[in-house]
Amino acid sequence: MHRSRRLWHNYGVFWLGAVLVGLVSVVYAKLIDFGFELFQRMLSYGIWVPLIVTPLGAALAIWLTQKFFRGSEGSGIPQVIATLQESRLSSSLLSMRIMIGKIAISFLGILCGFTIGREGPTVQIGASLMYAMRRGYRRSSVHIERQLTLAGAAAGLAAAFNTPLAGVVFAIEELSRSFVARSSGTLITAIIFSGVVALGLQGNYLYFGQIKAISDFHWTLIPVVVAASLLSGVAGGLFGWLMLNVPRWMPAPLVSVRRTHPVRFAFLCGLAIALIGLASGGTTFGSGYAEARGLLESHVALSPLYALLKFAALCVSYMSGIPGGIFAPSLAIGAGLGNVLAQLTSVVPLPAIAALCMVGYLAAVTQSPITSFVIVMEMIDGHQMVIPLMAVALLSTQVSKTIAPSFYHALAHRFLKPAAHAPQQT
Repeated sequence: MHRSRRLWHNYGVFWLGAVLVGLVSVVYAKLIDFGFELFQRMLSYGIWVPLIVTPLGAALAIWLTQKFFRGSEGSGIPQVIATLQESRLSSSLLSMRIMIGKIAISFLGILCGFTIGREGPTVQIGASLMYAMRRGYRRSSVHIERQLTLAGAAAGLAAAFNTPLAGVVFAIEELSRSFVARSSGTLITAIIFSGVVALGLQGNYLYFGQIKAISDFHWTLIPVVVAASLLSGVAGGLFGWLMLNVPRWMPAPLVSVRRTHPVRFAFLCGLAIALIGLASGGTTFGSGYAEARGLLESHVALSPLYALLKFAALCVSYMSGIPGGIFAPSLAIGAGLGNVLAQLTSVVPLPAIAALCMVGYLAAVTQSPITSFVIVMEMIDGHQMVIPLMAVALLSTQVSKTIAPSFYHALAHRFLKPAAHAPQQT
């Protein structure tokens, strides 16, 4: 009896938390998909619907965030990084209140057509849920809380993308920036339990399906790899620079409105997103999953302007402060850049160029090349493209670093210094 009780306190609480992360991740994914389906149904009533729904929904979302769910803004990954560096922030950035707010407000955002993803929020949701499990330990400690947070975040990402290996790499490369031997077993166990639950509920699936883009390596691929790295690296670095230096390029009156009247600013952002969506024919609304998958399967023809319009929609969505991630929209922007590059060369098929630019843009934005490479490789079963994908991820990251610092870590630094930068301004 004493042995089983000790095992429960040592492992049972942790395993239960990992299972719950898997369950919540699946439910959250289905909720976001349902929200976007509702938005698409609203679109069928007329192209004017977003001009009303999106601004009003944005204003409501930011009002709720400011009033009840401070700390849930944006992706959620910077908050997790901040808590891993400063444990005293955990109670305010990782809690059940934050988890509920993240789920509810991001659902409202996708319901209004915002360009946001669910993967970044799932990281904060998983970390919050696992952090709450510390109450199941008789004697919690900073070390236990940090391990729970790290494992929950990694399990959340793995369950969101169905990419278990990426969850481990993400925790090592992006969250902790170091590999601690005694943490590895904890991470892998959490990802296994969370992943088993996700697979049991959704089946074994590939996020973007399987592509057969490149069977053999050709020397003619090298110029394409270089071009994809430069294009996606500059675009990803530019996104990071714009989001980290808003007061330097945005007109002063808008900066003032954003700082003093965030709800009004969100209304303006919603209006801008609606206009961008109408200009794109509705393709920029939502995460961009359908458009990216269509390009990877070569059955969707998108305008060359898609990448630019999607980029603008993501920038506006993130500046509004609404809870929502940038992973899936970044992959869609990358696929759009591949669509542009494919029109300039016929050496490499569109699915391959789209995959290369997807990994390049995601790596440039996050400046985590190994995580980005593993995520995309697992999502498309791209083992035939291992070397080109890895090369683009590494090269685009270096290009991005010449333009802007690490996006997530720069935002995490603002949470670490709240006096200088309020969380809602991320």
